[in-house]
Amino acid sequence: MTEIDTSVPHSARIWNYWLGGKDNYPVDEAAGDAYTAVFPGIVTVARSSRAFLGRAIRYLVREAGIRQFLDVGTGLPTVDNTHEVAQRLAPESRIVYVDNDPLVLAHARALLTSTPEGVTAYEDLSLYDPEKIIEAAGRTLDLTRPTALILSGLLGHVADHEVARDLVRRLLAGLPSGSFLCVNDGSRGTDPAYEAAQDGYNETGAVPYFLRPVEQIEAYFDGLEMIEPGVVSVPLWRPEPGAGAEPIGQHGGVGRKP
Repeated sequence: MTEIDTSVPHSARIWNYWLGGKDNYPVDEAAGDAYTAVFPGIVTVARSSRAFLGRAIRYLVREAGIRQFLDVGTGLPTVDNTHEVAQRLAPESRIVYVDNDPLVLAHARALLTSTPEGVTAYEDLSLYDPEKIIEAAGRTLDLTRPTALILSGLLGHVADHEVARDLVRRLLAGLPSGSFLCVNDGSRGTDPAYEAAQDGYNETGAVPYFLRPVEQIEAYFDGLEMIEPGVVSVPLWRPEPGAGAEPIGQHGGVGRKP
């Protein structure tokens, strides 16, 4: 088994820390605290991103009738993972998680819980092998039936935007008409303090994550039918009634493949 280095901070563990999870080490807490000292709003970004994912999955299950999910770049299990939200509403839902991080692989058992009626699987594959991802997903999912592709906080790790768009296109090419794409990623143009903090973080030599202009996040949905309200700051996407929703530097949306 791959050794997990606990002497250097790790982005998935820092994100886990911000979400209130327990799968992190003092070095991650220190890095997370250093980031929040510069930009305290990062905890809101992390938690708003997770809340958006939950609302999107609830929409996909309740209103779109989706029962299959392909969650690529899943990260560490925390609360309300994709399978938990989907199977709470539709116990027969089938979920395939994909990541190629040895840390996530070590925690995959926590992701592999499932209702008796449904299925949850984990594939150790890279985003850069979309055709292999589709092939592996087809062992658990019926890819003749509509499937929701989840890319949450992932595409910002792809340095070249055109490469990221191509990866999305290739993944969607393996899914049938009536499938959905759900993306949320860090954005530019809403919160200069977030942009400055993230640009500074990227210069530390850590694994970089690139905030993108909103039109570049919208471009992932080219050719899809957008679900209202389109690509918006994540707290503004179908907020719960009575929820105070202030824009943050994290945009997302859901689109349907015609």
